[in-house]
Amino acid sequence: MARATFALALSFVAVGGELFLLDLGYLGVATVLMMVMEMALMAVFMVMFMMNPGGLMPMSMLHNRRGAVVVSVGVFVLLAAGSVLVPWPARRNEPPAEPTRALGEAVMGSKMLVMMAVSAVLFATMVAALVLATARGRYDRADSPEWP
Repeated sequence: MARATFALALSFVAVGGELFLLDLGYLGVATVLMMVMEMALMAVFMVMFMMNPGGLMPMSMLHNRRGAVVVSVGVFVLLAAGSVLVPWPARRNEPPAEPTRALGEAVMGSKMLVMMAVSAVLFATMVAALVLATARGRYDRADSPEWP
């Protein structure tokens, strides 16, 4: 699971690179920073709460490899054909003087400060829910005298 998490983080870095190639530097940086940190936190929580985080017990989560390859190649060909064959619109006017500010205003409007505060509150709520949901710690064992 941790390897899959880091592979997903690498794919988000590739998406950030694509955004850079489209001259969307702000979105590229935001995507890379946000998603890489999210994947790192997810890996930490997996190591803390999963029964087999390091892959020490042999287990395979791969099913129907040929079917997955066929579907993957088909989706790739379809998306690549769509990106090549669809006519792209031409730019009608010049970009704004401050593209980062214009993007923030377009996405969030005047609610940017509120959403930043809400995100901190949501993170605190998730941490508190995890703390309250786990009655035992990671190292509590059934054979220890303190175990209920």
